[in-house]
Amino acid sequence: MDGFRQTWLPLSDRLYRLAFHLLEDAAEAEDAVQDLYVRLWSKRSTLTEVRSPEAFALTMMRNLCLDRLRARKNHPEPLPEGLSMADGTPGPERLAVDREAVRRMQAAMEALPQRQRTVLRLRVLEGLEYEEIARQTGLSQIHLRVLLSQARKTLKSSYEKD
Repeated sequence: MDGFRQTWLPLSDRLYRLAFHLLEDAAEAEDAVQDLYVRLWSKRSTLTEVRSPEAFALTMMRNLCLDRLRARKNHPEPLPEGLSMADGTPGPERLAVDREAVRRMQAAMEALPQRQRTVLRLRVLEGLEYEEIARQTGLSQIHLRVLLSQARKTLKSSYEKD
């Protein structure tokens, strides 16, 4: 049990960030992380053979989220009745605008040069410090900051242009 706690539980923040990025819903991301830990716990006797727990867990989380997205697509949730701007909840128009904004941001991120996209993903989505990103990419911290700044400016410009 201590091995599980020391190896797998510290990954929860990264798993949540990945789930939130993919699912775009905080409650569903929390549920996905919880489901993943249930699956990991049920396999705990074989987890000692895993060479890279982080990569293993992130891959499992990605697959779990993709399954959830497929299920959502095949069985879309109906909009709750009574959605209106008067009661403080977003109406269908607002939901459509929000989905379009997310789609545009994702497209803008995909259009970034590879290095900018990688640094942005590592820093923002995975929450890594500059030192760790520098180790992983072989780039200097100053270069990383420049790439990140350029990526953010490009995304802002692209988003405001549309």
